[in-house]
Amino acid sequence: MFLYRFLLTLLSPLFALVLLRQLLRGRERLSDLVERFGADLKATSRSSTPLLWIHGASNGELTAARGLIEEALDRAPCLDILVTVNTVSARKMVAGWALPRVQTRLAPMDLQPVLKRFLAATRPSALVSLENEIWPNRFVMLARHDIPVIVAGARMSERTARRWGQMGALLGGTIRQTIAAITKLAAQDTASEQRLLQLGLPANALLPRMNLKSTVELATAPEAELTDLQNIFSRDKTLLAASTHAGEERPIVEAFQSLQKSHPDARLILAPRHPSRAETIATELTRAGLSFARRSKGDAPESAPIYLADTLGEMALWYRLAGITFVGGSLTDHGGHTPYEPVQFDTAILHGPHVSNHAAAYDALDRGNGALALADAAALAEAVSALMSEPERAKEMAAQAHVALIPLRETQLRQEAFWTALADLPKLQALK
Repeated sequence: MFLYRFLLTLLSPLFALVLLRQLLRGRERLSDLVERFGADLKATSRSSTPLLWIHGASNGELTAARGLIEEALDRAPCLDILVTVNTVSARKMVAGWALPRVQTRLAPMDLQPVLKRFLAATRPSALVSLENEIWPNRFVMLARHDIPVIVAGARMSERTARRWGQMGALLGGTIRQTIAAITKLAAQDTASEQRLLQLGLPANALLPRMNLKSTVELATAPEAELTDLQNIFSRDKTLLAASTHAGEERPIVEAFQSLQKSHPDARLILAPRHPSRAETIATELTRAGLSFARRSKGDAPESAPIYLADTLGEMALWYRLAGITFVGGSLTDHGGHTPYEPVQFDTAILHGPHVSNHAAAYDALDRGNGALALADAAALAEAVSALMSEPERAKEMAAQAHVALIPLRETQLRQEAFWTALADLPKLQALK
């Protein structure tokens, strides 16, 4: 741990510059930076009421975990919950839920002085960390204070495991200390489970596997707005590019341009994962001489064949409008985003080769003819053209996707095993 902490200390000025850049760009306020350094903890200071600390990276992880948070509230009326997040937008989202006995704030940085202040003020009974949020100082310090560390829906790709193994050799046992500090862990899939065991997770820490995103359902889109847009977007002729990353919009747009030759009435809804990239995407579209309308600017969607959906919290609307969805983060190596959301809205799923974040789900979908894997713009254009020519085939794919994912969806038995493990922890008896 010494080398890790030494490196963090050396890199602290760089972290400060990155955060300052966020401030200067207007993405965060000074109070947000103060919150990250744990210097405003009076409002979060605790009484004797037990506190469960739940941490997730951003909107996706916390949306998936909302059911878990609500279940904890139902099971333990005397329990308070503190939700920490890595992004301002996730904090706003959790606060907007207005759940009783739930506070939310930006997570403390993984620096010893910051964590000491945070733990002294909050005194959590346990930490539930979501998916791949594994932090060395945080986990080891909690373990030393005899505070249980639980990881829910843990995800570990092959590339990440390899990088962690290399880091372990460089950082003198830091990785093994961090993994060994975990009290209980429910992995998302068998492969993640095995990689974590190889990194030093005790076998007796394992819980039944769980994927939080397999049970999440997005709220339905507002019917009035949906009806208006359905008059513009024919579902059989609309392609949604969902949660795209840098490097993906260009091949998608190229595929759409090719598609328009056979389907001149086709429409494309382009929904980037991070709406903050909208200006960059708009510039690329303009340079390519393409006509597009922007959601955030209030442009009329019927004015152009490409609709740049550069807003947050409206994915349910776009899924309802599109009969075909390409899931982003899969053409470039970001591991792919959840297929469970498009399946919920009965849209045919297409994806690229990089789907390690949800490997089991995409494997089941591909084998069950509920999704189609593509390698490039040409293959995307060909697949979408075929589905638009045969809309019944797209509907059949959507139906088969539901069937393919049935074995992977969480059962009540697995959820009960998770809560039983938490309730067995001395500091969380209230969950029984």
